[in-house]
Amino acid sequence: MVIYGIKNCDTMKKAMACLDAQGTAYEFIDYKKAGVAATHLPDWNRRVGWQKLLNTRGLMWKKLSDTQRADVDERKALALMVEYPSLIKRPVLDTGKALLVGFDADTYATLK
Repeated sequence: MVIYGIKNCDTMKKAMACLDAQGTAYEFIDYKKAGVAATHLPDWNRRVGWQKLLNTRGLMWKKLSDTQRADVDERKALALMVEYPSLIKRPVLDTGKALLVGFDADTYATLK
């Protein structure tokens, strides 16, 4: 099981604390530091869609210019997420069977 995100994100801290509390083994990859967005985004997009991956509620989205935020489609969204990894919703958890985007305590409680 691999969890992707940004280490100092509060949602990431909650997700990892939940996994730790139930003894679920995982590998953490900080996609802001590791730059995995370009290598993983095509697969993630295929599995869950760019709309689910793109965080339009975060600070980074608000910092983008109106031009950058205008007319976002798949190509533009993926390019923005590669350039600004903070635009990827957190966490992204690859269980090997499913790709979970965002933290839901009830869903995480079912993972082993």
